[in-house]
Amino acid sequence: MSHFFLDSSALVKRYLEEDGTEWILAITAPEAEHVVVVAQIAPVEVLSGVMRRAREGLLGERATRDARLLIDRHARLEYQVIALTDDVIRRAEDLLERHALRASDAIQLASALEASERLDMGAPGGLQFVSADVRLLAAAAREGLTTIDPNTRI
Repeated sequence: MSHFFLDSSALVKRYLEEDGTEWILAITAPEAEHVVVVAQIAPVEVLSGVMRRAREGLLGERATRDARLLIDRHARLEYQVIALTDDVIRRAEDLLERHALRASDAIQLASALEASERLDMGAPGGLQFVSADVRLLAAAAREGLTTIDPNTRI
């Protein structure tokens, strides 16, 4: 069993076909018995990506509705969700001083750092930070997290 923190750019691959989708599906499958951790804002960001594809005509009405239901269901039942607390916000603000990140990426990284501490990630492998955003991966590595780019996984 491994512990994975999926930022929105990685998590969206569970719901929309993209490079890296196969690997994300493998690690998020319940039978894989991995712990999947996400920031509280991740489901909203993922749904934003789904709705953008729907508006562009790349996703049908039923697929859009199904994706939203799955995102909500998985957030409730399958993911450990790190709440957007005052501590996470302060940590995100500190990250913005050290790294050239967008606000939502700073919140994702702050949530991962919080999870790494709170969930006692002293287990072999610790918390693995998964993102398809190269800049965010670099910041996470500088903060001491093990990083994975799902786009490079087979």
